[in-house]
Amino acid sequence: MQVNTVGLIGGGVIGSAWAARLLINSVDVRIYDPDPKLSARLDKVLNNALRAYRKMTLAPVDLRGELQIVDSIEEAVHGSDFIQESGPERIDLKQQLFQEIASHAGDEVIIASSSSGLLPSDMQQGINNPERVIVGHPFNPVYLLPLIEIVGGQQTSKQVIHHAAEFYSEIGMHPLVVKKEVQAFLADRMMEALWRESLHLINEGVATVDELDQAIAYGPGIRWAFMGPYLTYRIAGGEGGMHHFMSQFGPSLKWPWTRFDGPDLTDDLLNRITEQSDQQAQNRSISELEQKRDDCIVSILQGLRVNETSAGQTLAKYEEKLYRISHTDDQTSGMTSDNDFNQPLQLHCGVVPPEWVDYNQHMTESSYLRAIGDASDALFQLIGVNEEYHQQGFSYFSVETHLTHQGEIRAGEAFYFHTQILNMDAKRLHIYHSMYATKDHRILATGEQMLLHVNTHESRTCSAEPVIMERLQTIYEGQRNLKLPVNCGRSIRMPSS
Repeated sequence: MQVNTVGLIGGGVIGSAWAARLLINSVDVRIYDPDPKLSARLDKVLNNALRAYRKMTLAPVDLRGELQIVDSIEEAVHGSDFIQESGPERIDLKQQLFQEIASHAGDEVIIASSSSGLLPSDMQQGINNPERVIVGHPFNPVYLLPLIEIVGGQQTSKQVIHHAAEFYSEIGMHPLVVKKEVQAFLADRMMEALWRESLHLINEGVATVDELDQAIAYGPGIRWAFMGPYLTYRIAGGEGGMHHFMSQFGPSLKWPWTRFDGPDLTDDLLNRITEQSDQQAQNRSISELEQKRDDCIVSILQGLRVNETSAGQTLAKYEEKLYRISHTDDQTSGMTSDNDFNQPLQLHCGVVPPEWVDYNQHMTESSYLRAIGDASDALFQLIGVNEEYHQQGFSYFSVETHLTHQGEIRAGEAFYFHTQILNMDAKRLHIYHSMYATKDHRILATGEQMLLHVNTHESRTCSAEPVIMERLQTIYEGQRNLKLPVNCGRSIRMPSS
Protein backbone atom coordinates (compact mmCIF):
# COMPACT_ATOMS: atom_id res chain seq x y z
CA MET A 1 0.00 0.00 0.00
CA GLN A 2 1.48 3.31 -1.12
CA VAL A 3 0.89 6.08 1.44
CA ASN A 4 2.01 9.52 0.29
CA THR A 5 -0.40 11.66 2.34
CA VAL A 6 -1.90 11.07 5.78
CA GLY A 7 -4.86 12.97 7.16
CA LEU A 8 -4.52 13.61 10.90
CA ILE A 9 -7.61 14.43 12.94
CA GLY A 10 -6.56 15.91 16.28
CA GLY A 11 -3.30 17.71 16.97
CA GLY A 12 -2.77 17.28 20.69
CA VAL A 13 0.15 15.45 22.31
CA ILE A 14 -0.41 12.33 20.20
CA GLY A 15 -1.58 13.92 16.94
CA SER A 16 1.29 16.43 16.76
CA ALA A 17 3.81 13.64 17.45
CA TRP A 18 2.25 11.60 14.63
CA ALA A 19 2.88 14.59 12.37
CA ALA A 20 6.57 14.60 13.34
CA ARG A 21 7.08 10.89 12.65
CA LEU A 22 5.31 11.12 9.31
CA LEU A 23 7.07 14.26 8.08
CA ILE A 24 10.49 12.80 8.96
CA ASN A 25 9.50 9.80 6.81
CA SER A 26 8.74 11.96 3.73
CA VAL A 27 4.98 11.52 4.18
CA ASP A 28 2.84 14.59 3.55
CA VAL A 29 0.49 15.56 6.40
CA ARG A 30 -2.85 17.36 6.45
CA ILE A 31 -3.82 18.01 10.04
CA TYR A 32 -7.04 19.39 11.51
CA ASP A 33 -7.65 20.53 15.08
CA PRO A 34 -9.91 23.42 16.13
CA ASP A 35 -7.41 24.48 18.80
CA PRO A 36 -5.92 27.89 17.80
CA LYS A 37 -2.65 26.88 19.50
CA LEU A 38 -2.08 24.00 17.07
CA SER A 39 0.62 25.75 15.05
CA ALA A 40 2.69 26.65 18.13
CA ARG A 41 2.34 23.12 19.50
CA LEU A 42 3.46 21.61 16.19
CA ASP A 43 6.54 23.85 16.08
CA LYS A 44 7.57 22.68 19.53
CA VAL A 45 6.98 18.98 18.86
CA LEU A 46 8.70 19.05 15.46
CA ASN A 47 11.76 20.72 16.98
CA ASN A 48 11.83 18.13 19.79
CA ALA A 49 11.56 15.29 17.28
CA LEU A 50 14.38 16.57 15.07
CA ARG A 51 16.55 17.12 18.13
CA ALA A 52 15.96 13.54 19.29
CA TYR A 53 16.46 11.92 15.88
CA ARG A 54 19.74 13.76 15.31
CA LYS A 55 20.99 12.37 18.61
CA MET A 56 19.73 8.89 17.82
CA THR A 57 20.96 8.28 14.29
CA LEU A 58 23.80 9.24 11.98
CA ALA A 59 21.39 9.20 9.05
CA PRO A 60 20.53 12.64 7.66
CA VAL A 61 17.21 13.65 9.22
CA ASP A 62 14.85 16.43 8.20
CA LEU A 63 11.15 17.16 7.81
CA ARG A 64 10.88 15.86 4.26
CA GLY A 65 7.10 15.75 3.99
CA GLU A 66 4.83 18.74 3.41
CA LEU A 67 2.75 19.95 6.37
CA GLN A 68 -0.66 21.55 5.85
CA ILE A 69 -2.82 22.83 8.70
CA VAL A 70 -6.37 22.74 7.34
CA ASP A 71 -9.68 24.19 8.50
CA SER A 72 -11.95 21.13 8.44
CA ILE A 73 -12.10 17.36 8.68
CA GLU A 74 -13.12 17.22 5.04
CA GLU A 75 -9.94 19.05 3.94
CA ALA A 76 -7.78 16.77 6.07
CA VAL A 77 -9.14 13.47 4.77
CA HIS A 78 -10.19 14.19 1.17
CA GLY A 79 -7.51 12.72 -1.08
CA SER A 80 -5.46 11.31 1.82
CA ASP A 81 -4.15 7.73 1.57
CA PHE A 82 -4.45 6.92 5.29
CA ILE A 83 -6.33 8.54 8.19
CA GLN A 84 -5.12 8.64 11.81
CA GLU A 85 -7.60 10.02 14.35
CA SER A 86 -6.30 11.22 17.73
CA GLY A 87 -9.26 12.92 19.35
CA PRO A 88 -10.47 12.78 22.98
CA GLU A 89 -11.22 9.36 24.55
CA ARG A 90 -15.03 9.55 24.34
CA ILE A 91 -16.86 6.93 22.35
CA ASP A 92 -19.73 9.29 21.43
CA LEU A 93 -17.23 11.79 20.02
CA LYS A 94 -15.25 9.04 18.24
CA GLN A 95 -18.40 7.79 16.54
CA GLN A 96 -19.27 11.29 15.33
CA LEU A 97 -15.73 11.83 14.06
CA PHE A 98 -15.60 8.48 12.26
CA GLN A 99 -18.93 9.07 10.54
CA GLU A 100 -17.73 12.42 9.24
CA ILE A 101 -14.29 11.07 8.31
CA ALA A 102 -15.81 8.11 6.43
CA SER A 103 -18.15 10.40 4.49
CA HIS A 104 -15.21 12.31 2.99
CA ALA A 105 -12.46 9.65 2.75
CA GLY A 106 -11.99 7.30 -0.19
CA ASP A 107 -13.80 3.98 0.17
CA GLU A 108 -10.56 1.97 0.43
CA VAL A 109 -8.73 4.36 2.76
CA ILE A 110 -7.89 2.89 6.18
CA ILE A 111 -9.24 4.87 9.12
CA ALA A 112 -7.22 4.29 12.29
CA SER A 113 -7.81 5.60 15.79
CA SER A 114 -5.03 6.31 18.29
CA SER A 115 -7.42 5.31 21.09
CA SER A 116 -5.73 3.77 24.11
CA GLY A 117 -8.66 1.60 25.12
CA LEU A 118 -11.92 2.04 23.18
CA LEU A 119 -13.13 -0.78 20.96
CA PRO A 120 -12.94 -0.41 17.17
CA SER A 121 -16.26 -2.31 16.83
CA ASP A 122 -17.96 0.61 18.56
CA MET A 123 -16.30 3.09 16.18
CA GLN A 124 -17.46 1.12 13.12
CA GLN A 125 -21.12 1.65 13.89
CA GLY A 126 -23.06 3.66 11.35
CA ILE A 127 -20.28 4.31 8.82
CA ASN A 128 -19.84 3.17 5.24
CA ASN A 129 -17.18 0.52 4.56
CA PRO A 130 -16.69 -0.34 8.26
CA GLU A 131 -14.18 -3.06 7.35
CA ARG A 132 -11.43 -0.40 6.98
CA VAL A 133 -11.65 0.79 10.63
CA ILE A 134 -8.91 -0.20 13.10
CA VAL A 135 -7.23 1.04 16.24
CA GLY A 136 -3.57 1.92 15.78
CA HIS A 137 -2.55 2.66 19.37
CA PRO A 138 0.90 4.33 19.66
CA PHE A 139 2.90 5.26 22.74
CA ASN A 140 4.12 8.69 23.79
CA PRO A 141 6.33 10.09 22.32
CA VAL A 142 4.97 8.68 19.07
CA TYR A 143 7.93 9.97 17.06
CA LEU A 144 10.40 7.87 19.12
CA LEU A 145 8.72 4.81 20.65
CA PRO A 146 8.24 2.09 18.02
CA LEU A 147 5.34 0.06 19.50
CA ILE A 148 1.98 0.32 17.75
CA GLU A 149 -0.87 -1.95 18.85
CA ILE A 150 -3.20 -2.80 15.94
CA VAL A 151 -6.72 -3.88 16.89
CA GLY A 152 -9.45 -4.83 14.45
CA GLY A 153 -13.17 -4.67 15.12
CA GLN A 154 -15.84 -7.25 14.38
CA GLN A 155 -16.15 -6.03 10.78
CA THR A 156 -12.45 -5.21 10.11
CA SER A 157 -10.94 -7.18 7.23
CA LYS A 158 -7.68 -9.11 7.62
CA GLN A 159 -6.34 -7.32 4.54
CA VAL A 160 -6.79 -3.93 6.24
CA ILE A 161 -4.86 -5.13 9.31
CA HIS A 162 -2.11 -6.46 7.04
CA HIS A 163 -1.86 -3.19 5.06
CA ALA A 164 -1.87 -1.10 8.25
CA ALA A 165 0.96 -3.20 9.71
CA GLU A 166 2.98 -2.72 6.51
CA PHE A 167 2.49 1.05 6.63
CA TYR A 168 3.41 1.39 10.29
CA SER A 169 6.52 -0.75 9.70
CA GLU A 170 7.54 1.49 6.83
CA ILE A 171 7.59 4.52 9.13
CA GLY A 172 9.85 2.79 11.64
CA MET A 173 7.33 1.27 14.04
CA HIS A 174 6.89 -2.21 15.51
CA PRO A 175 3.32 -3.35 14.78
CA LEU A 176 1.82 -5.72 17.35
CA VAL A 177 -1.49 -7.17 16.16
CA VAL A 178 -3.87 -7.86 19.05
CA LYS A 179 -5.62 -11.09 18.06
CA LYS A 180 -8.78 -10.53 20.11
CA GLU A 181 -10.62 -7.25 20.56
CA VAL A 182 -10.34 -6.28 24.22
CA GLN A 183 -10.65 -2.96 26.05
CA ALA A 184 -7.32 -1.19 26.72
CA PHE A 185 -5.54 -3.80 24.54
CA LEU A 186 -2.28 -5.26 25.92
CA ALA A 187 0.30 -2.79 27.19
CA ASP A 188 -2.14 -0.41 28.87
CA ARG A 189 -3.84 -3.26 30.73
CA MET A 190 -0.51 -4.31 32.23
CA MET A 191 0.50 -0.73 33.00
CA GLU A 192 -2.89 -0.07 34.59
CA ALA A 193 -2.38 -2.94 37.05
CA LEU A 194 0.95 -1.42 38.08
CA TRP A 195 -0.66 2.02 38.35
CA ARG A 196 -3.49 0.78 40.60
CA GLU A 197 -1.07 -0.93 42.98
CA SER A 198 1.10 2.19 43.15
CA LEU A 199 -1.93 4.24 44.20
CA HIS A 200 -2.61 1.80 47.04
CA LEU A 201 1.01 2.11 48.24
CA ILE A 202 0.77 5.91 48.27
CA ASN A 203 -2.66 5.87 49.89
CA GLU A 204 -1.36 3.66 52.72
CA GLY A 205 1.75 5.77 53.23
CA VAL A 206 4.10 2.96 52.18
CA ALA A 207 5.96 5.00 49.55
CA THR A 208 6.06 8.35 47.77
CA VAL A 209 5.68 8.89 44.02
CA ASP A 210 9.44 9.41 43.72
CA GLU A 211 10.25 6.20 45.60
CA LEU A 212 7.87 4.22 43.42
CA ASP A 213 9.41 5.70 40.26
CA GLN A 214 12.85 4.72 41.59
CA ALA A 215 11.61 1.18 42.23
CA ILE A 216 10.86 0.84 38.50
CA ALA A 217 13.51 3.06 36.86
CA TYR A 218 16.51 1.57 38.68
CA GLY A 219 15.45 -2.07 38.40
CA PRO A 220 12.74 -3.75 36.33
CA GLY A 221 12.32 -0.75 34.00
CA ILE A 222 15.85 -1.25 32.69
CA ARG A 223 15.17 -4.93 32.04
CA TRP A 224 11.83 -4.16 30.44
CA ALA A 225 13.59 -2.11 27.77
CA PHE A 226 14.74 -5.33 26.11
CA MET A 227 12.72 -8.20 27.60
CA GLY A 228 9.24 -8.34 29.06
CA PRO A 229 8.10 -10.04 32.26
CA TYR A 230 7.86 -13.52 30.77
CA LEU A 231 11.40 -13.74 29.43
CA THR A 232 12.61 -12.07 32.64
CA TYR A 233 10.86 -14.67 34.80
CA ARG A 234 12.09 -17.51 32.59
CA ILE A 235 15.64 -16.45 33.44
CA ALA A 236 14.65 -16.17 37.12
CA GLY A 237 13.71 -19.85 36.99
CA GLY A 238 17.32 -20.80 36.25
CA GLU A 239 17.98 -23.94 34.23
CA GLY A 240 14.48 -25.13 35.11
CA GLY A 241 13.06 -22.22 33.07
CA MET A 242 9.50 -20.99 33.25
CA HIS A 243 8.04 -24.24 34.63
CA HIS A 244 10.38 -24.12 37.63
CA PHE A 245 9.68 -20.42 38.20
CA MET A 246 5.91 -20.90 38.12
CA SER A 247 6.10 -23.94 40.37
CA GLN A 248 8.21 -22.06 42.91
CA PHE A 249 6.56 -18.64 42.88
CA GLY A 250 3.09 -19.42 41.49
CA PRO A 251 1.50 -20.01 44.91
CA SER A 252 2.39 -16.43 45.90
CA LEU A 253 -0.23 -15.22 43.40
CA LYS A 254 -2.83 -16.23 46.01
CA TRP A 255 -1.19 -14.11 48.69
CA PRO A 256 -2.74 -10.69 49.43
CA TRP A 257 0.19 -8.72 48.02
CA THR A 258 -1.72 -6.73 45.45
CA ARG A 259 -5.28 -5.56 44.89
CA PHE A 260 -7.03 -5.38 41.53
CA ASP A 261 -9.26 -2.42 42.34
CA GLY A 262 -7.70 0.99 42.90
CA PRO A 263 -8.21 2.99 46.10
CA ASP A 264 -10.81 5.71 46.41
CA LEU A 265 -9.38 8.91 44.91
CA THR A 266 -10.12 11.13 47.91
CA ASP A 267 -9.07 14.79 47.99
CA ASP A 268 -6.39 13.86 50.53
CA LEU A 269 -4.88 11.24 48.21
CA LEU A 270 -5.03 13.51 45.16
CA ASN A 271 -3.40 16.37 47.08
CA ARG A 272 -0.64 14.10 48.39
CA ILE A 273 0.14 12.76 44.91
CA THR A 274 0.13 16.28 43.42
CA GLU A 275 2.43 17.65 46.14
CA GLN A 276 4.87 14.75 45.86
CA SER A 277 4.88 15.00 42.06
CA ASP A 278 5.68 18.73 42.27
CA GLN A 279 8.59 18.00 44.61
CA GLN A 280 9.84 15.24 42.32
CA ALA A 281 9.85 17.55 39.28
CA GLN A 282 12.23 19.99 41.06
CA ASN A 283 10.80 23.01 39.22
CA ARG A 284 11.67 21.54 35.82
CA SER A 285 9.26 22.56 33.05
CA ILE A 286 7.31 20.06 30.99
CA SER A 287 9.53 20.94 28.02
CA GLU A 288 12.68 20.16 30.04
CA LEU A 289 11.22 16.87 31.20
CA GLU A 290 10.21 15.95 27.64
CA GLN A 291 13.73 16.53 26.34
CA LYS A 292 15.26 14.55 29.22
CA ARG A 293 12.78 11.74 28.48
CA ASP A 294 13.70 11.77 24.78
CA ASP A 295 17.44 11.74 25.52
CA CYS A 296 17.06 8.69 27.78
CA ILE A 297 14.90 6.85 25.22
CA VAL A 298 17.50 7.58 22.54
CA SER A 299 20.32 6.20 24.72
CA ILE A 300 18.39 3.01 25.47
CA LEU A 301 17.46 2.49 21.81
CA GLN A 302 21.07 2.99 20.75
CA GLY A 303 22.25 0.47 23.33
CA LEU A 304 19.66 -2.05 22.17
CA ARG A 305 20.68 -1.47 18.55
CA VAL A 306 24.31 -2.30 19.37
CA ASN A 307 23.12 -5.53 21.00
CA GLU A 308 20.78 -6.33 18.09
CA THR A 309 17.77 -6.98 20.29
CA SER A 310 14.09 -5.96 20.62
CA ALA A 311 13.48 -2.28 19.78
CA GLY A 312 17.15 -1.96 18.76
CA GLN A 313 16.46 -4.20 15.77
CA THR A 314 13.53 -1.98 14.81
CA LEU A 315 15.81 1.07 15.01
CA ALA A 316 18.53 -0.57 12.89
CA LYS A 317 16.03 -1.41 10.15
CA TYR A 318 14.45 2.03 10.39
CA GLU A 319 17.83 3.74 10.16
CA GLU A 320 18.36 2.08 6.77
CA LYS A 321 15.05 3.65 5.72
CA LEU A 322 16.16 7.09 6.92
CA TYR A 323 19.32 6.87 4.84
CA ARG A 324 17.30 5.71 1.85
CA ILE A 325 14.70 8.49 1.95
CA SER A 326 17.36 11.13 2.58
CA HIS A 327 18.94 10.22 -0.75
CA THR A 328 15.83 9.80 -2.88
CA ASP A 329 15.02 13.46 -3.44
CA ASP A 330 14.61 14.80 -6.95
CA GLN A 331 18.35 14.96 -7.59
CA THR A 332 18.78 11.26 -6.71
CA SER A 333 16.30 9.45 -8.91
CA GLY A 334 18.45 6.36 -9.53
CA MET A 335 20.40 5.10 -12.53
CA THR A 336 18.24 6.52 -15.32
CA SER A 337 18.88 7.94 -18.77
CA ASP A 338 18.50 11.42 -17.28
CA ASN A 339 21.73 11.07 -15.28
CA ASP A 340 24.72 12.94 -16.68
CA PHE A 341 27.80 10.93 -15.73
CA ASN A 342 30.22 13.17 -17.63
CA GLN A 343 30.50 15.48 -14.63
CA PRO A 344 30.69 15.12 -10.84
CA LEU A 345 27.43 13.82 -9.35
CA GLN A 346 25.39 16.07 -7.05
CA LEU A 347 23.72 13.48 -4.84
CA HIS A 348 23.73 14.78 -1.30
CA CYS A 349 22.76 18.10 0.25
CA GLY A 350 21.64 19.30 3.66
CA VAL A 351 21.56 21.99 6.32
CA VAL A 352 24.03 22.15 9.23
CA PRO A 353 22.11 21.31 12.44
CA PRO A 354 23.03 23.14 15.69
CA GLU A 355 24.69 20.07 17.21
CA TRP A 356 27.26 20.00 14.37
CA VAL A 357 28.98 23.22 15.44
CA ASP A 358 31.54 23.99 18.16
CA TYR A 359 31.96 26.93 20.56
CA ASN A 360 33.10 29.08 17.61
CA GLN A 361 29.78 28.26 15.90
CA HIS A 362 31.67 26.54 13.06
CA MET A 363 31.12 22.99 11.87
CA THR A 364 33.34 20.48 13.71
CA GLU A 365 35.79 18.02 12.16
CA SER A 366 33.72 14.99 13.16
CA SER A 367 30.68 16.57 11.53
CA TYR A 368 32.56 17.04 8.25
CA LEU A 369 33.43 13.34 8.35
CA ARG A 370 29.80 12.52 9.05
CA ALA A 371 28.63 14.63 6.09
CA ILE A 372 31.21 12.97 3.82
CA GLY A 373 29.97 9.58 4.96
CA ASP A 374 26.44 10.66 4.07
CA ALA A 375 27.64 11.66 0.61
CA SER A 376 29.19 8.22 0.17
CA ASP A 377 25.93 6.63 1.27
CA ALA A 378 24.07 8.69 -1.35
CA LEU A 379 26.34 7.16 -4.00
CA PHE A 380 25.65 3.69 -2.61
CA GLN A 381 21.90 4.26 -2.79
CA LEU A 382 22.28 5.34 -6.41
CA ILE A 383 24.09 2.14 -7.43
CA GLY A 384 21.89 -0.19 -5.39
CA VAL A 385 23.96 -0.79 -2.25
CA ASN A 386 20.86 -0.41 -0.12
CA GLU A 387 18.96 -2.19 2.65
CA GLU A 388 18.17 -5.19 0.47
CA TYR A 389 21.82 -5.50 -0.56
CA HIS A 390 22.95 -5.26 3.08
CA GLN A 391 20.49 -8.01 4.05
CA GLN A 392 22.22 -10.26 1.53
CA GLY A 393 25.43 -9.72 3.51
CA PHE A 394 27.29 -7.23 1.30
CA SER A 395 28.45 -3.66 1.84
CA TYR A 396 31.30 -1.18 1.30
CA PHE A 397 33.53 -0.30 4.27
CA SER A 398 35.82 2.76 4.44
CA VAL A 399 39.48 1.87 4.98
CA GLU A 400 41.02 5.31 4.46
CA THR A 401 39.68 8.87 4.44
CA HIS A 402 41.57 12.10 3.77
CA LEU A 403 39.73 15.24 4.88
CA THR A 404 40.77 18.78 4.00
CA HIS A 405 39.17 21.94 5.43
CA GLN A 406 38.91 24.84 3.00
CA GLY A 407 36.08 26.99 4.31
CA GLU A 408 33.75 27.55 7.23
CA ILE A 409 30.02 27.02 7.58
CA ARG A 410 27.68 27.73 10.49
CA ALA A 411 24.54 26.16 11.91
CA GLY A 412 21.48 26.65 9.72
CA GLU A 413 23.49 27.12 6.50
CA ALA A 414 22.91 24.81 3.54
CA PHE A 415 25.51 22.73 1.71
CA TYR A 416 25.77 20.26 -1.18
CA PHE A 417 28.32 17.72 -2.45
CA HIS A 418 29.92 16.85 -5.78
CA THR A 419 31.08 13.24 -6.03
CA GLN A 420 33.56 11.74 -8.46
CA ILE A 421 34.74 8.14 -8.92
CA LEU A 422 38.53 8.21 -9.39
CA ASN A 423 39.14 4.48 -9.79
CA MET A 424 37.55 1.13 -9.13
CA ASP A 425 37.84 -2.61 -9.45
CA ALA A 426 35.83 -5.60 -8.22
CA LYS A 427 36.80 -5.06 -4.55
CA ARG A 428 37.96 -1.44 -4.29
CA LEU A 429 36.35 1.93 -4.81
CA HIS A 430 38.32 5.22 -4.85
CA ILE A 431 36.04 8.27 -4.62
CA TYR A 432 36.36 12.00 -4.06
CA HIS A 433 33.79 14.35 -2.50
CA SER A 434 33.80 18.16 -2.67
CA MET A 435 31.54 20.03 -0.24
CA TYR A 436 30.17 23.47 -1.16
CA ALA A 437 28.11 26.17 0.51
CA THR A 438 24.75 26.46 -1.25
CA LYS A 439 24.50 30.22 -0.73
CA ASP A 440 27.63 31.25 -2.63
CA HIS A 441 29.11 27.93 -3.88
CA ARG A 442 32.28 28.31 -1.78
CA ILE A 443 34.35 25.17 -1.40
CA LEU A 444 34.13 24.05 2.23
CA ALA A 445 35.91 20.72 2.40
CA THR A 446 37.05 17.72 0.40
CA GLY A 447 37.02 14.07 1.33
CA GLU A 448 38.98 11.40 -0.52
CA GLN A 449 38.06 7.82 0.38
CA MET A 450 39.19 4.27 -0.35
CA LEU A 451 36.48 1.68 0.31
CA LEU A 452 36.52 -2.12 0.21
CA HIS A 453 33.61 -4.31 -0.76
CA VAL A 454 33.01 -6.86 1.99
CA ASN A 455 30.98 -9.93 2.86
CA THR A 456 29.62 -8.86 6.25
CA HIS A 457 28.56 -12.41 7.20
CA GLU A 458 32.11 -13.74 6.77
CA SER A 459 34.09 -10.55 7.66
CA ARG A 460 36.21 -10.65 4.51
CA THR A 461 36.60 -8.71 1.28
CA CYS A 462 34.83 -10.02 -1.81
CA SER A 463 33.87 -8.90 -5.29
CA ALA A 464 30.83 -6.69 -5.69
CA GLU A 465 27.78 -8.18 -7.35
CA PRO A 466 27.71 -7.84 -11.18
CA VAL A 467 24.78 -5.39 -11.16
CA ILE A 468 26.69 -3.10 -8.76
CA MET A 469 29.84 -3.32 -10.86
CA GLU A 470 27.87 -2.49 -13.99
CA ARG A 471 26.41 0.66 -12.43
CA LEU A 472 29.77 1.77 -11.04
CA GLN A 473 31.39 1.16 -14.41
CA THR A 474 28.75 3.31 -16.11
CA ILE A 475 29.53 6.23 -13.80
CA TYR A 476 33.31 5.69 -13.99
CA GLU A 477 33.34 5.58 -17.80
CA GLY A 478 31.54 8.92 -17.86
CA GLN A 479 33.86 10.54 -15.30
CA ARG A 480 37.24 9.01 -16.10
CA ASN A 481 38.20 11.85 -18.46
CA LEU A 482 37.42 14.55 -15.90
CA LYS A 483 40.33 16.52 -14.56
CA LEU A 484 41.60 15.07 -11.28
CA PRO A 485 40.80 17.22 -8.22
CA VAL A 486 43.68 19.42 -7.04
CA ASN A 487 44.02 17.71 -3.66
CA CYS A 488 43.68 14.17 -4.98
CA GLY A 489 46.36 11.92 -3.46
CA ARG A 490 47.81 14.77 -1.44
CA SER A 491 49.79 13.87 1.67
CA ILE A 492 50.28 15.91 4.81
CA ARG A 493 53.77 17.42 4.93
CA MET A 494 55.64 20.54 5.90
CA PRO A 495 56.95 22.52 2.90
CA SER A 496 60.73 22.29 2.57
CA SER A 497 62.62 25.46 3.49
